[in-house]
Amino acid sequence: MPHESFDATESHSRQSEFSFELGTRLRGSDGSVSNGRTGVITTPHGQIKTPAFIAVGTKATVKAILPESVAQLGAQAVLANAYHLYLQPGSDVLDAAGGLGRFMNWSGPTFTDSGGFQVMSLGSGFKKVIDMSSVDQSGPDDAVAPGKERLANVDDDGVWFKSHLNGDMHRFSPEISMKVQHEIGADIMFAFDELTTLQNSRGYQVESLERTRLWAQRCVAEHFNLTDTRASKDYQALFGVIQGAQYEDLRRQACRDLGAMSFDGFGIGGALEKENLGTIVGWCAEELPENKPRHLLGISEPDDIFTAIENGADTFDCVSPTRVARNSAFYTPHGRFNLSGRRYKTDFTPLSDECDCYTCQHYTRAYIHHLFKSKELVSHTLISIHNERFVVKMVDDARQAIEDGTFHELKEWTISRYYAGQPDPQGLQTSTR
Repeated sequence: MPHESFDATESHSRQSEFSFELGTRLRGSDGSVSNGRTGVITTPHGQIKTPAFIAVGTKATVKAILPESVAQLGAQAVLANAYHLYLQPGSDVLDAAGGLGRFMNWSGPTFTDSGGFQVMSLGSGFKKVIDMSSVDQSGPDDAVAPGKERLANVDDDGVWFKSHLNGDMHRFSPEISMKVQHEIGADIMFAFDELTTLQNSRGYQVESLERTRLWAQRCVAEHFNLTDTRASKDYQALFGVIQGAQYEDLRRQACRDLGAMSFDGFGIGGALEKENLGTIVGWCAEELPENKPRHLLGISEPDDIFTAIENGADTFDCVSPTRVARNSAFYTPHGRFNLSGRRYKTDFTPLSDECDCYTCQHYTRAYIHHLFKSKELVSHTLISIHNERFVVKMVDDARQAIEDGTFHELKEWTISRYYAGQPDPQGLQTSTR
């Protein structure tokens, strides 16, 4: 617990080693300035031009892709998970290796999330899925997935949880999360927060928001303490996490509370309905300090990406590109399709004839279809490379379009094609069986 005299609004002398430079502001069709913008985040391991999609490397690897390939496909940074790395191999191992980047042979900027999402979702038996489609508060606030037992219990000091690997009991608190993340050694870390869902009552959202605020103060205190005691290490930036679910007053209050603290940036997380994503990001952008970056946690679908950028998100991450790849799904400008379909058996075109990724330059749909049907794991690699490149390039194009003043045209063109709902138009002439 921090000493009562600690002031979380006071800055640390080493925070100047991390910076965010604002670039071009996005303008509406009427010339008005909106919350969207470009910028540059500077970390000890390089710069990130924003908006940017951050590839997810949960366990110090972007699943099925070599770090060298992640760099080649254009990803500027990767995000790993503190919860998973704490359990295996242990944050002390990464510390001994020289930090996350050196451990995984990644020379660019790195992020770690605090582990709060995994503690909640795995601890409640919901695995990795958080409902973004409905607000049903008829159940209890401590709901557990059907047929599961609760593996995590929250109190005001932190969380007790059972490892999903072997059932061992562990404790996470703001101080422990900071210690773990400092040992992992990412350039950007997130404060430990309590993740709620759309199914939690408003009363619990209020209670949880205050708990997260107090935890944020403790995170800043311990972060500064560890920055001093580990003075030989590169400075690690700390982002506060904005909660508040779908409630405007709670989101704005969280932004004001955490925005006054000495965070280097902010994560926008927690429960939100997909249709309200832009509105909620906009509330946060209006309240948070303009000179600090904003990261939206867990977003990768094209409509969500353009909505998030337009409303003020600078960076975002999601596991979806590699997760769906392992089920043979691949992205194209005309939508997402499943390569296991029979029509792809003799389709000798690339996954997308508009893509410049390694996979599309060297392999055909027919070959990757064969690999998937044969249960050859390299199919996961080839589709994952393509999917990550697709999302990275889409965000890169959006960033350039803000600079060029063509963002709204790009958004309309991209979204109208992707969600047209038509069958995959590519390769039909070679798919006769």
